[in-house]
Amino acid sequence: MSFFKKFLKPICILLVLIIYSLPCLADEITDSINEGLEYYKSGDFTSSVSSLRYATQLIQQKKGESLETILPEALPGWTSNPATSNAAAGEFFGGGLSAEKSYNKENSSISIQILADSPMMQGVMMMISNPMLVSSDGGKLKKIKNQKAVVRYNEMNKGGEIQIVVVNRFLVTISGNSVTEDELVEYAMAVNYLKLSRLP
Repeated sequence: MSFFKKFLKPICILLVLIIYSLPCLADEITDSINEGLEYYKSGDFTSSVSSLRYATQLIQQKKGESLETILPEALPGWTSNPATSNAAAGEFFGGGLSAEKSYNKENSSISIQILADSPMMQGVMMMISNPMLVSSDGGKLKKIKNQKAVVRYNEMNKGGEIQIVVVNRFLVTISGNSVTEDELVEYAMAVNYLKLSRLP
């Protein structure tokens, strides 16, 4: 029982702090947290954990929706599909959550994905800080809107990707097929990194 108490109290405190850091949260989140607290007080720790996990998932969804707003509109001559976000998808990348949007022009395609709070960023940051690692797999370092970026482009295949780490929390990946390097850079330039850096 003491284990559950030690486990649940920090979760409750953390969820309350997150609630106040995110604007305009749905009442369902508050209701789920309050429900979890009531279960906790009554000694029903299993139901308490379930309610708090549900509230956490709702908060992750809300954060995912915030990420979607960072993804740019299609550039002139391109079309785009609606942005999507998925907290569960982050598990495949070691945790966190993701938002993604795809863009098309004739036979060309580009996608932009943003990962939040993913351990993958540690590896990318190490690579950015070591030019030898970047060049070893055909990449190059480039500044895009004052952000350090790793650019990999295959002229023969007309495809590549750009990776940018923002405030050590977000990994932005712009990848494309049947595109020029300039087109990849244009979409990298279209991302609002200042707004991204200010997300809670």
